[in-house]
Amino acid sequence: MNYSKIYFTLILGVVLFMSSCKVGEKYTQPELPLPEEFTQEVLTKQLDSIPYASISWEDFFHDTTLIALIDSALKNNHDMQVALKNIDIAHRTLKQNRLEYLPSIDGNVASAHQQYRSENYYSNPSSNWYDQKGTTPPNSMYLQQSQFSSGLDFSWELDIWGKIANQKDELTAEFLNTQNIKNGIQTRLIADIAKGYFNLMMLDAQIEVAKRNVQLSDSTLHMVKLQFEAGEITALAVEQTESQRLDAASLVPELEKEIAVQENALRVLTGELDQDIRRSDYNQKLLSNEQAINLGAPIDIVRNRPDIRGAEFTLIAANARMNIKQSLRYPTLTLGGAFGVNSMLPKNWFEIPGSLFGNITGGLTAPIFQKGRLKAAYDVAKLEREKAEIELQKSVLQAVAEVSNAVVAVDKIDEQLDFAKKKVENSRSAVNSALMLFRSGYATYLEVITAQSNALKNELALVDAQQKQLYAYVSLYKALGGGWQK
Repeated sequence: MNYSKIYFTLILGVVLFMSSCKVGEKYTQPELPLPEEFTQEVLTKQLDSIPYASISWEDFFHDTTLIALIDSALKNNHDMQVALKNIDIAHRTLKQNRLEYLPSIDGNVASAHQQYRSENYYSNPSSNWYDQKGTTPPNSMYLQQSQFSSGLDFSWELDIWGKIANQKDELTAEFLNTQNIKNGIQTRLIADIAKGYFNLMMLDAQIEVAKRNVQLSDSTLHMVKLQFEAGEITALAVEQTESQRLDAASLVPELEKEIAVQENALRVLTGELDQDIRRSDYNQKLLSNEQAINLGAPIDIVRNRPDIRGAEFTLIAANARMNIKQSLRYPTLTLGGAFGVNSMLPKNWFEIPGSLFGNITGGLTAPIFQKGRLKAAYDVAKLEREKAEIELQKSVLQAVAEVSNAVVAVDKIDEQLDFAKKKVENSRSAVNSALMLFRSGYATYLEVITAQSNALKNELALVDAQQKQLYAYVSLYKALGGGWQK
């Protein structure tokens, strides 16, 4: 009876049986807390247009200077460069995991091993070595063992419970998440640069407003001084008019400081500290399709938003880790072996076939008592998976809320902008009327100062509202998951 064939057949049967008993829970996307549709449909004025988030950032922005800044940032920003390195690292790790199904092979190129003992040690000399040398072993420091070997060792763990397959799922999710993190950085980077650029343009516009009001105040101050010299008004009128002029003038250095700070912030984002931050005309159309927004379906934010996609990749990886921890509680089947040459004397090292050796091993080992560590590790991994699922649902809720807030902001800032424009028109008319009445003696200098102060405040508020309008559209674009699409 051939016992080796029976043994091999038995082992093969065990392997096939265990391979059909893969352990673990296959990942399925959990139910997400999404509404059937967004409640603020007031913005979906052109339902046949493409979803807002699907617009490429190069098409979303119309300002060529801003596009150049963003393009520079995507190439030179340090966070983007780190993200690309992380993608490369994750890809190499995933590529290595594909080889885990193969056996490990180690080569012993040349190994020499000799042990020496003395008479008080419980052993005997290597008699064959001394016999072949034709010498008598000494009592002290005699050669007890001598080996010169070269060969190959291999070991192979069969993936009978799907541990390697789950490791692949985990690494794949982590690799995809590195790409997703890069998309998230790009979305945030584009939004930050756009808002910084729009803020810079607002500061430029506010400086122009402040300078115009300084010139207007100079003209008013000149008239007041003439009336004071004519004895028609008191010195208090001159002082208060001068104070109003200084208020307008003091805005200029403050705004210049904010411009310098904002320019440096943009240089850091673009990764080029010596870059000259240019600006386009503030009054040109800076964004595309501002009045034709299609929000798309709520499920689109799950597909588009990097933070939600990242939360799901984290859940997939946690599910795979839970399965790995579970598989560690089951038996492990390993095969091993060695082949090479081994001799007692160096001269016989590569004598073929006299120095050849080989062995094959196989083992099925199972953990029996590990002080509860394996069960605890599995329970913790299961809880970590549950945490990841909660984080995914939380990120979806936050995303829906952000979209809703952004929609409200876009809708309401348009109304505020209309009011701001009307207030500016009214305040400019009031300034003209006050000056005419002042020259005719029907208005006091206080009325002129008040009109000019209100005009300055309203013009600055208009510029601020225009900036907030641009911010609102960019925030909506980001909230819907736009900015990383090609």
